[in-house]
Amino acid sequence: MGSKPWLYPAPTYRTLETYWDNDEDAPGPRCGHTLTAVAPTKTHGPRLILFGGATAIEGGSSSAPGIRLAGVTNSVHSYDVLTRKWTRITPAGEPPSPRAAHAAAAVGTMVVFQGGIGPAGHSTDDLYVLDMTNDKFKWHRVVVQGQGPGPRYGHVMDLVAQRYLVTVSGNDGKRVLSDSWVLDTAQKPYVWQRLNPEGDRPSARMYATASARSDGMFLLCGGRDFSGVPLADAYGLLMHRNGQWEWTLAPGVSPSPRYQHAAVFVGARLHVTGGALRGGRAVEGEAAIAVLDTAAGVWLDRNGLVTSSRTSRGHGEHDPSLELMRRCRHASASVAVRIYIHGGLRGDILLDDFLVAENSSFQPEINYPILTSERVSNLSTPRFGQPTLSTPVVTTSDGGLEISPSGAQRLDKNSIEKLREASAAEAEAANAVWQAAQAASTIPAEEASVSDDNSPAAETASDASDSEADVRLHPRAVVVAKETIGNLGGMVRQLSLDQFENESRRMIPSNNDLSYPTKKFTRQRSPQGLHKKIISTLLRPRNWKAPTNRRFFLDSYEVGELCYAAEQIFIQEPTVLQLKAPIKVFGDLHGQFGDLMRLFDEYGFPSTAGDITYIDYLFLGDYVDRGQHSLETITLLLALKIEYPENVHLIRGNHEAADINALFGFRLECVERMGENDGIWAWTRFNQLFNYLPLAALIEKKIICMHGGIGRSINSVEQIEKLERPITMDAGSIILMDLLWSDPTENDSVEGLRPNARGPGLVTFGPDRVTDFCKRNKLQLIIRAHECVMDGFERFAQGQLITLFSATNYCGTANNAGAILVVGRGLVIVPKLIHPLPPPIQSPETSPERVADDTWMQELNIQRPPTPTRGRPQPDHDRSSLAYI
Repeated sequence: MGSKPWLYPAPTYRTLETYWDNDEDAPGPRCGHTLTAVAPTKTHGPRLILFGGATAIEGGSSSAPGIRLAGVTNSVHSYDVLTRKWTRITPAGEPPSPRAAHAAAAVGTMVVFQGGIGPAGHSTDDLYVLDMTNDKFKWHRVVVQGQGPGPRYGHVMDLVAQRYLVTVSGNDGKRVLSDSWVLDTAQKPYVWQRLNPEGDRPSARMYATASARSDGMFLLCGGRDFSGVPLADAYGLLMHRNGQWEWTLAPGVSPSPRYQHAAVFVGARLHVTGGALRGGRAVEGEAAIAVLDTAAGVWLDRNGLVTSSRTSRGHGEHDPSLELMRRCRHASASVAVRIYIHGGLRGDILLDDFLVAENSSFQPEINYPILTSERVSNLSTPRFGQPTLSTPVVTTSDGGLEISPSGAQRLDKNSIEKLREASAAEAEAANAVWQAAQAASTIPAEEASVSDDNSPAAETASDASDSEADVRLHPRAVVVAKETIGNLGGMVRQLSLDQFENESRRMIPSNNDLSYPTKKFTRQRSPQGLHKKIISTLLRPRNWKAPTNRRFFLDSYEVGELCYAAEQIFIQEPTVLQLKAPIKVFGDLHGQFGDLMRLFDEYGFPSTAGDITYIDYLFLGDYVDRGQHSLETITLLLALKIEYPENVHLIRGNHEAADINALFGFRLECVERMGENDGIWAWTRFNQLFNYLPLAALIEKKIICMHGGIGRSINSVEQIEKLERPITMDAGSIILMDLLWSDPTENDSVEGLRPNARGPGLVTFGPDRVTDFCKRNKLQLIIRAHECVMDGFERFAQGQLITLFSATNYCGTANNAGAILVVGRGLVIVPKLIHPLPPPIQSPETSPERVADDTWMQELNIQRPPTPTRGRPQPDHDRSSLAYI
C-alpha cells in the first residue's frame, strides 16, 4: 500500500443516524457554518456546537461564477455525542448577527466566534463567546482594546496551547490577506497583537483551514490565493518561550490543492476532507479524504503514503464513500478518536447529512518499530515529525468496537457513544479494550487481561531474556472512564504513545545487583492490630463510598499509635530509597481518596488478594490538602506501609509540612472531623511524622523519583542523600526547597533557570538541567509529581522527565485525568489513566455528601486558589472572561 506499517491510511467516512425532537431542532441543510467540539461539563457529556451558515443558495450551480449564499442564519444547534441528539438552543444575551464564512474556536466549555459575512455585508471583528458551562447558556460580547484584525471572512481561528487565540488570513472585502493575529486569553484587558513571525511565511489566502495540535502547533492548510488558484501547501505556526512566533513549512506531498475544505486534528493527524478546485469543481476521488501525519511528516490517503499530487479521480470504479465526501463549505470537529462532518455544498445542492469516521484502524501489535532513521531531528518545540499521541481503533458498521483482526471481543452499540473528551495536553483517548500482552507475548488472546506488566508469566518471560534493559515508555497507555449510568461499568480504553527519544540507550540489567541494601524491616506492631483495622475499613477499591457521617473513625490515641509504628520504619530507611522494578508510581493524591480507590480497583491494589506479591508501590507525596478525605488517604497509606514495609514506599511532598497543610485544608479537616482538641493533636502528630519521610527514590539505579524537581541547587543524588532527617521546611536547605517545590519550565524551548510563579525564591528548571543531571548521575529518567497535568502524565526534556498527577478533576475545576506509571521488570513504563467521574445521578437532596464535597472545594478554592494546571492559564473567576477556564 506504499505505507510504513505504523502509518495508518486515511479513514473511510459513513453516514451517522442522529435524532431530534422536532424539525426546529434539526440543523437542516447549510454550508459556510462552523462545528466546534465543547468539553464535557458537570451535567453534559461532550457536545458539538453548530453555528451560523447559509441555508439556501441562489444563482445556479457551484461551477458558475456568481453563486450566492442566501438564508444566512445565526441559529445555534447542539449535538450530544452520547445520545446522538440534536437540539436547537437559544442562549440568553445579545447574539452575533447572522453570518457565514466566519471562524470559531473552543475555549474549554465556551465557543468563541469572530468575523464572517452576512446579509448586511462584513460582520464586525468583535469576539462573541457562547458560554456552555452551565445549563443556562449565554452570549457574551468580549471587549477588546486597540486595533484588531478588522472585519473579514474566509479566515481561520483556533486556540493554541490552551491559551492563545490565533487568527490568520481571510478577505477583508478589498484584498486577500496573509496577516496573523493573537489574543492572550489569560491576560486582561484583552488586546489583539499583530504577529511578525519568523520562518517560511504562507502566502495570502482565504478559505483555508486551521487546527491546533494538542501540544501547541497551529497548522494552516490549503486555501485560495488572490487570483483564485487553490493551494496545496501547509504551514505550522509555533510560539517560542521568548514570545517569538515562527512559521514552518510542512513536509510531504498533499494529495490535492483545495479550498473551502475542512480539517481537524486527532492526536498528531490532521484529517482533511473535501474542498473545491479552481472554477468551483470539487476535489474528488481518493484525494477527497486525506491525512497529514505531523508526527511522521507525510500525507496519507486511504491507500497509504501519498507521493504525488492528483486532482482527478484516482480510479475508475465508483466508490460511494468517496462520492459521499465530494463536497465543499462543510464543517468538521473531533471528539476523542472520531471525526464528525456536517453539511456543505455539492454542486448546487445544500447538504444536511452527518458523517463520522475514526482516526485509524486498530493494530494488534502494540510495539511497532519507530525507525530512528526516518525521524526528524529532535527539536525543543513541537514540530513536524516529532512524535505525539495517536489513537488506533476500529468501529463496526453498527457502531460497536471490535479488536482487529480477530474480532473476538466487542462492545455493544451504545458503548461507542460513551466517549468523553479528554482535555488533552498530550493525548486523546481511544475506545478499545486493552490487550495486556505485548506483541511478542505468546499468551492466547482469551487469556489476556488488564495487566500491570507484573504477572508471574510476564515476569518469567522477562527474566528469561539476557538482553540489556532500557528505560522507555510503552507505546500504549491504559485509560479507564467509569460511567455512573447504565450497566457498562468501567470502560477500558487504549491510548497510543510513541516511544521515548532516548529509549535506544542500552544499560546493564541490575536485577541481581548485590550493591543494594539487604536490610530487612521488622514489621512494627500497632496496638491490637490497629493497622489491620484501618486496612479492613478503608481498603475497599470496589465499593468504598464517602461516609455520610463526617466523623473520622479513629481517635487521636489511635492516630498517635499509627504514626509511631510507621515512624519507626521511616527512621530505618535511607533518605533516597533504593527500589527495584516492577513498581507502580503514584503522583499527587491531595485527599481525593475516591480516586485512589478507583486506581486500586482498575489497576490492582496492595493486598495479598491483589498484586502486592508481584509488584511494589511508590507514592510521590502530597497525600493531604485540597480534597476532603486527607485523613483516609494518609492513614491507609501508613497502615499499608506498616503491613508491607518492603513493598509500599512513601516519599515527601511539599504539602507534608505544617506551615503548608495548615492553610490548604488538612488542619481544618482534622478539626472538623475529630474535634478541636483531638484534631489539633492529630494534625501535629502527622506533621511530626512527615519530617521523617524519605525524600526521593531510585528505581534500578536508572530512574529517580522525587516530588518537585532538581531546581537550581541539585546536581547529584548524593546531595539528596546527605540531607538528615527529621527535617522541617524552615530548617531545610535550598536543596530541600528545590526538591519539593521546583518545576520544569513551560516547555523544552525554555532552558536554564527561570523564576517560578509559585512564589519568590522558587525556580523552574529547563531541559538542559534535566539532561545534565541525568548524564552526571548516569540516570535515564526523572519521574516527579507536584503539578496538575491534563492527562495525568506529561513528558518533558525529550522524554527524560515525566510529571505525574493521580488526582482527577483537581480542586473540582481542572477536569484533568489522573494517572499512575507502571515500571515493568524490563524498565518499560506503562501509563495507566482514569478520567474524572461524571456527576452523580442523584439530586443534591439525595446526595448530601456531594454537596459537602462541592462546598468544601468551593470555599477552599476561593480562600486559596489552586496552582494552575501545567500549560494552562490561571483561572479568572469572571464568568464572562475567556480565561475563566
